[in-house]
Amino acid sequence: MSGERIQSSKRWDTKKITVLAMLTALAFLVALVRIPTGLFILRYEAKDVIIVIGGFIFGPLAVVAMSVVLSLLEMIFLSETAWFGFLMNVIATCSFACTASIIYKKWRTLLGAAVGLVAGIVVNVPVMLLWNYLIVPIYQGFPREAVASMLVPVFLPFNLIKGGLNAAMVMLVYKPIRTALDKSRLLPGSDTPAPRKTKMNIGVLLASIFVIATCVLFILSWRGVI
Repeated sequence: MSGERIQSSKRWDTKKITVLAMLTALAFLVALVRIPTGLFILRYEAKDVIIVIGGFIFGPLAVVAMSVVLSLLEMIFLSETAWFGFLMNVIATCSFACTASIIYKKWRTLLGAAVGLVAGIVVNVPVMLLWNYLIVPIYQGFPREAVASMLVPVFLPFNLIKGGLNAAMVMLVYKPIRTALDKSRLLPGSDTPAPRKTKMNIGVLLASIFVIATCVLFILSWRGVI
């Protein structure tokens, strides 16, 4: 029996590493699409959506691992801010995705996912305000007083919009991605119940679309498009 358990554990570790690598690669591809928001130099990217999905499946430690690897890849291939960008990316992703995945790990229901995502936004926003205040003057060369004056009119709405978009998209795509991984047998059968044919919760669908539409309209109005 012990030999079977060891083999099962090895298969689980291999599957876990495979899925995490796949999700990290997908998050990197998503990070290539950066949408200007019109708020200072801040751009939106949906990579945290993929990181949260990994956290919902494997827990908060997976979030940390994926975040560090992804931030390193971004620093090497995409970022112009060197280790400053690496640090800010890790802090931003972990404060949101770790919080959400910790709550979902304890409360694995639709409501638990929603509460976790909202809690992620609540934690992420003040954390990023603090770290923008500390770090932006260093790598942008702005006076700290100037950055302080931008915290409420610029950084606060950006982080709220980013959090809202990420949360809404997680609620839309988590089930389809989880079901696809289940059907591909990339998740351990002992921990994953057989996929059931369930319809998308209409309330979740409508609420997610409403949040996404609201955030998009805000960005367009801020940029003067509408």
